[in-house]
Amino acid sequence: MNMKWCSWLSAVLLLGAVTTAQASGSDEEAEMLKRQIDAMQQQLIEMQRQLDQLRAERDQEAREREQMASRIADVEAREADEEEVREIAAATYDEKKASQINVGGAVRFQYVLEDYNDTSKDQEGTFEMDTVRLNFDGTVGDVILSAEWRWYQYMNVIHHAWAGYDFSDTLQGQVGVHQVPFGVTPYNSHSFFFSSNYYLGLEDDYDFGIKLIHDDGPLNLQGAFYWNDELGGSDSYLGFDFLGGSSLDSPFGLNDRYSYDIVGVRADGEGTFANPGQFAFDSNILNLRGAYTFGHDTDYNTEVGVSLQYGDVVDGTSSSIGDQSAYAAHLVGNYGAWNLQLQATKYEYDMDNGATRMAVGAYDFFDTIAAEATTYTANVAYNMPVEWGPVSYVTFYNDYSLITDKSGGLEDTWMNVTGASVTAGGLFTYFDFIFAENQPFVGGTMDSTTDPGSNFRFNINFGYYF
Repeated sequence: MNMKWCSWLSAVLLLGAVTTAQASGSDEEAEMLKRQIDAMQQQLIEMQRQLDQLRAERDQEAREREQMASRIADVEAREADEEEVREIAAATYDEKKASQINVGGAVRFQYVLEDYNDTSKDQEGTFEMDTVRLNFDGTVGDVILSAEWRWYQYMNVIHHAWAGYDFSDTLQGQVGVHQVPFGVTPYNSHSFFFSSNYYLGLEDDYDFGIKLIHDDGPLNLQGAFYWNDELGGSDSYLGFDFLGGSSLDSPFGLNDRYSYDIVGVRADGEGTFANPGQFAFDSNILNLRGAYTFGHDTDYNTEVGVSLQYGDVVDGTSSSIGDQSAYAAHLVGNYGAWNLQLQATKYEYDMDNGATRMAVGAYDFFDTIAAEATTYTANVAYNMPVEWGPVSYVTFYNDYSLITDKSGGLEDTWMNVTGASVTAGGLFTYFDFIFAENQPFVGGTMDSTTDPGSNFRFNINFGYYF
């Protein structure tokens, strides 16, 4: 109802009242009716005002509801956008985290007591710096990267550096300087001194090439092709003069390397530690390794495997001067806390000139090995988790190596290492008691034609890993 209708109603009432008053002839009654009509008109006006106010309030509430609904819609939209942003940020973070290079390393020292060294005995052993190393591991995109550089007191060397790719969940490819797949891997030993095979280049050896690894449950197959050793083989000119010999003062001498490789052919009468008179290097080496684990994914399992290595030997001009071969059979058993490693190996450098001794290089010095020999290793270890203050893990072990049937009339080499490794936070320590005969770093050489007797060395190597 609006003011127009109120006016019409008032007029009608007034007219009726006047007519009635005239009919009755009473002025007083007419005046009374008029006052009543005026009062009714005021009531109608007040009712109209209240009705308009209610309509205005209703319209205001409707507008407020619309505004609230709009704000709710905006908030929901923003929340959806924020959730999408969070998902994108999380995915970006995960991708960035997965595509980063982690930097680690170690700083290692050692204590040495040698019964064949008078100075060492007089001083009751010596402490010395061993190694500082940096590791770089991670992925960039889908490419796997791994590298390690080492600093010793006497040389700076690459340990490994390779790039890899996972073609599937079971197949990985690697290219660069990586570990040669041969025998028990990654180590045919438990001690700091490895086995005697290491000093022949047949354990933890690193060369430059390409490798495929098929790892599918109990079956592990590896195939690799190496163009040369980690220093470039016959192109190992960094810090080396093929006419004048090794520049040992150079940071990149021919014998500055972590893993042992052949560097020359020993002529009759040539010194054990002399610069090689004729250079020789690995070239185009093929490696095949297959292993099968019985009881895979159980605490009691046995891996059996075979390995083959074959390739060329070249001189300093990359001309072939012979070939090389090696093969091995191995067993690795994990029986609860016990670990067993067994391996038999046969190797041969078949040189065109009939040489029976080869020069090898590593750790900034030259040494000599037989051109042909048979080796045996037998290692056992017991792993024990403990709670001794910061000490969380102790491994007790005994590693035995034998090199026999050497060419050139050389005497056998054997080494027995009894010891323990201790893990305490970031600190890792080897305690080794080494008895050996004709063994490098234990007062002997593999190039011995006499039986000098055994030597003893007590060695503690400790380092912080980060």
